[in-house]
Amino acid sequence: VKDQMHQEAKKILSGLPGIASVDINMTSNVTKGASIVKQDLIPQVKNTIAVSSGKGGVGKSTVSATLAVALAQTGAKVGLLDADIYGPNIPMMMGVNRQPEQRNDKLIPAESHGVQLMSMGFLVNEEEPIIWRGPMIHGAMQQFLRDVAWGELDYLIVDLPPGTGDAQLSIVQLVPLTGAIIVTTPQAVSLHDSKKGLAMFQ
Repeated sequence: VKDQMHQEAKKILSGLPGIASVDINMTSNVTKGASIVKQDLIPQVKNTIAVSSGKGGVGKSTVSATLAVALAQTGAKVGLLDADIYGPNIPMMMGVNRQPEQRNDKLIPAESHGVQLMSMGFLVNEEEPIIWRGPMIHGAMQQFLRDVAWGELDYLIVDLPPGTGDAQLSIVQLVPLTGAIIVTTPQAVSLHDSKKGLAMFQ
């Protein structure tokens, strides 16, 4: 009913005497999700949503980017963390390729379509492969959460790499997850792998 409320409010206010023009700014009041995780590196974020898949190439990053933009269009404050260290696609999808600024020992997220963004793709050369072992992935996840100035967010969408590896484990240990979205295609192999991802989050 957002559009209807907007139109009715504009109509009523425009009809008042002395009103030359009406500018309406609609926001949303999002509640904080419940979680059993005690550690929280981003206490100002109300809801953290993990987007995961069992296999690569099923559209996980597309779902993450589309969901983040759609939530921002409702008036919510939204961040999008590209946690796919080995294959960061979010910068390309969101049309941003500049390095983030640093202020007071914190990285300032880029912004596109009303969404704050952070990705390893901002920090390394596009042609440079990232060849890291597990502990380095965990360290990067910590830095993307603790050392980025996310500020107050209604939603942080986390685009995870395929599978059930280090990035997934780090996220579920470091922040309270409100929920997880498992992306799959209808093929049996993809569905089979997505069930493993679902079991991990459960």
